[in-house]
Amino acid sequence: MKTVAIIEARMTSTRLPGKILLPILGKPMLELLIERLKRAKLLDQILVATTQNHSDDVVEQLTHRIDVGCFRGSEDDVLDRVLCAAHANEADVIVEITGDCPLIDPTVLDQVIQTYQTKNVDYVSNVLKKTFPHGMEIQVFSTAVLDKVAKLTQDPIDHEHVSLYIYEHPEIFSLLNVGSDLPEKYWDLRLTVDTQEDFQLIKAIYELLYPQNPAFTLYDILDLLEKRKDLIELNQNIQQKKVR
Repeated sequence: MKTVAIIEARMTSTRLPGKILLPILGKPMLELLIERLKRAKLLDQILVATTQNHSDDVVEQLTHRIDVGCFRGSEDDVLDRVLCAAHANEADVIVEITGDCPLIDPTVLDQVIQTYQTKNVDYVSNVLKKTFPHGMEIQVFSTAVLDKVAKLTQDPIDHEHVSLYIYEHPEIFSLLNVGSDLPEKYWDLRLTVDTQEDFQLIKAIYELLYPQNPAFTLYDILDLLEKRKDLIELNQNIQQKKVR
């Protein structure tokens, strides 16, 4: 079973265009995310699924430079883009990642993948019940399941949010959530990048942790934020966008 992390990434994000290539410590944010994913033990391949827009030529150039796969498809039909990327790379299992989550912990990633591998279910994630900070979202399902979804729905919202139809239809698909042991105060912490304020926090975290330990963990991040509560204030007023 070939397990492939597929990162949805494009330059034309609405709230902060070009965010995936904003520099942190001299590296594009997307490169830092991929660097973290490469530390996961249960991934066979990492792939960036971007669009056919000319603005995303730079994304493809980055993937070539750091030696990861790239697939280019529809901008609006993200489900089709991810599904075609999976088929083009003979992926049996898709690990869905978004390019605005540059702090994903590879240990958490392996935990979600291992749960999928050992349980006979269609979908495993850590998002059904939120016990991880925003920005740690990991969703795992088979290419065959996504093939089924593509046949079942033509709703543009379902095609924009790849796995939405899966977890909104537990009567069709079997679902399993991976929870954390983190205190509830961390569940709504924003470690994702939608706005400039979000980026300032992520940039500060990298600048304070990465030089001493490039493999810093989620627990290292939370320890830092306990000591530097001023950092949390950078984006505490930003609201998470609703899917529907």
